Amino acid sequence: MADTNRPPLTDGAGRTGRTLGSGQLAAMLPDPAEARPAYRHLAQAISTLILDGRVALHVRLPAERELAAALGTSRTTITAVYDLLRESGYAHSRQGSGTWTTLPEGRAPSGITRLLAPEDTAIDLARAAPGLPEQTLLDALAHVTLQVAGHAHTPGYHPYGLPELRAAIAERFTRRGLATVPEQILVTSGAQHALTLVIGLLSGPGDRVMTENPSYPNALEAMRRARLRNVSVPVTDTGWDVEIVESTLRQAVPQLAYLIPDFHNPTGCLMPERERARVLRAAARAGSWLVIDETLAGLALDVPAPPPFASHAAPGGSGQVITIGSMSKTHWAGLRIGWLRAPARLVTELAGQRVATDIGGPVLDQLLALELLAMGGEPVPSRLEQLRTQRAVLAEALAEHFPHWTWRLPPGGLSLWVDLGEPVASTLAERALDHGVRIESGAFFATDPGIFEHRLRIPYTTPPQTLREAVHRMAAAFADGRSPSKATRRPPHWVA
Repeated sequence: MADTNRPPLTDGAGRTGRTLGSGQLAAMLPDPAEARPAYRHLAQAISTLILDGRVALHVRLPAERELAAALGTSRTTITAVYDLLRESGYAHSRQGSGTWTTLPEGRAPSGITRLLAPEDTAIDLARAAPGLPEQTLLDALAHVTLQVAGHAHTPGYHPYGLPELRAAIAERFTRRGLATVPEQILVTSGAQHALTLVIGLLSGPGDRVMTENPSYPNALEAMRRARLRNVSVPVTDTGWDVEIVESTLRQAVPQLAYLIPDFHNPTGCLMPERERARVLRAAARAGSWLVIDETLAGLALDVPAPPPFASHAAPGGSGQVITIGSMSKTHWAGLRIGWLRAPARLVTELAGQRVATDIGGPVLDQLLALELLAMGGEPVPSRLEQLRTQRAVLAEALAEHFPHWTWRLPPGGLSLWVDLGEPVASTLAERALDHGVRIESGAFFATDPGIFEHRLRIPYTTPPQTLREAVHRMAAAFADGRSPSKATRRPPHWVA
């Protein structure tokens, strides 16, 4: 029988925490026999997992003896691993409370550093986010100046979002084929904010969530932080196996199911209409909430823009579908305007959830978003043509420098999902930094450790000449890795 009087585990600073299981950690680590000395190899791997958020902060690491057994190595090796983690600031210990994860002074999680382009990096291919044309922004700001003055006499709190903006977003859904009223709309500080509100209201620690594999890393991180149990379904170059999706919904009965059916990030796949109807029916039978991420839906390059996912539901059958979107990919990520569409009653509950964190979004930003939507709710044709040109340039440059790499040209979205043919993506991404290019390994998009090391996500959101130069530098980095004199100048960069 459990000791109900036992105090909760703490990290020595009064914070309650969790213990990371030895089997769970071992599954994310490389074989100790793969490199020497093994303890440095393992310590680097654990520190990378902590930076990437795969291992949370303020959790207790497994006992040395248990981890040694799980990895099939000696306890002396694990003792050396933990000593090195403490020396480098990735762990700390206190007698009687174990060894706990932490961050070194001055280091930030990778989720933050990936958003901050270093000054010494000339080309950033880690973020698939287009910029907003300067004149478009200036024209929109000129129009909203007088409108801001008109709001100055009000308190400025709009927990549901600015009424005019809610109405415009609702009309946009209706125009796309899903009848919507403003009461079904909640304006948020980006799609990520919308997702975290939904997770916070509709799920709790230990609940199951179905996601695609691969998927959007920040969404996966939000679910990990909420301590949800992930059950994943694969998305391949040819898209979704809907039979697997249906059986997962039927057998796992997840509380939430998070999908990106429109130009999926990172694969670029577009889910066919008939498959959408099947997923909707399967989720309804399971009683699962479907969370549909539409942030890329407007970026249709070779096909018509898809209608809202929920529009494929049978009449009255979209009651457990939440659609989230934003202006980050279609307009500008710096605007930080997103939204969700849901049943009106749920919108009211979610608004109450958001008041506890930010009360309401900035009026100026919402007025600017309203003006940009009025100027053209979707990307203008010239911008879509620019993306088509950049996509073609990137594909041409890759074919020239990496003829053995393969990819499927996506019908929309912002990036290519490239197969390198061998598991060298993290090492190549590490070496590319030396050549002034930031790029993401496919492992960053994985729901499970140790996969997609043969993939890179390469956005085509920068000008053609920049893309050509980036691929040229990546080719130089790849050649460095093949050179016997240079291949060992730094240890492998492990990404789980």
